[in-house]
Amino acid sequence: MPTKPIPKKTVANKPATKQASTKQVVSKKTARAVSKSDAGTPLSVIIRRRIEAQKARFHANDNISAFIKPGELEGLVDEVAQKMQAVLESLVIDTDNDHNTKKTSERVAKMYVQEVFNGRYVEQPTLTKFPNVSHLNELMIIGPITVRSACSHHLCPIMGRIWIGVLPSKTSALIGLSKYSRLTEWVMCRPQIQEEAVVELADMLEKKIKPIGVAVVMEADHFCMQWRGVKDRDSKMINSVMRGSFLKDPNLRREFLSLIDKR
Repeated sequence: MPTKPIPKKTVANKPATKQASTKQVVSKKTARAVSKSDAGTPLSVIIRRRIEAQKARFHANDNISAFIKPGELEGLVDEVAQKMQAVLESLVIDTDNDHNTKKTSERVAKMYVQEVFNGRYVEQPTLTKFPNVSHLNELMIIGPITVRSACSHHLCPIMGRIWIGVLPSKTSALIGLSKYSRLTEWVMCRPQIQEEAVVELADMLEKKIKPIGVAVVMEADHFCMQWRGVKDRDSKMINSVMRGSFLKDPNLRREFLSLIDKR
């Protein structure tokens, strides 16, 4: 005798409600970290899009800190480390078994983002300005300031010194001596071309302290010429920028150059 089929019990959709609730929580967390349109997009591409939306320039020696949000530098380090690992693998280096290069990609990424190219990613150092109460208008020379940078062409080190000459007006703002070093480091901690770097530094000093004249002289070793290429270890590059009274007054320029020549 055929048996009657047992009717299946219908169960309320409670699990489905729980699942929907879980999905909602996850989407909220994701939304807090990255917008839906940016999910899965490399952080460098997101930053690049912000810059391009403002039609701003982002050359190697440009500062792009205005387009980087708090906490994103750590993410940029992680992305650079991944890509640096790919470079090491393309160089046929066994980073899995070579104890010397096991963490090299991470170290190099931190070095580029947090140290040697840090001037691209952080804001300009704050300047403490002092009123020129004594109406000083005599030549001031700051230096030599140690310079550490890298050439934009080969990312090889540039190591050298900078001297800064300032002729303040009686109404010029004065800044602390350490600020000249901090500003110089901020400009130089990027891939640079020496000729452009000294102009950039002179422009910034003129804008910040509004002196009668400003002069910048830089002398540096370029490892792109000493370490590779012609491998001439004795060659240096020296260049100068003269503005205002340093450009117009040959006696002032001569005094400045003669004083730094003795150092």
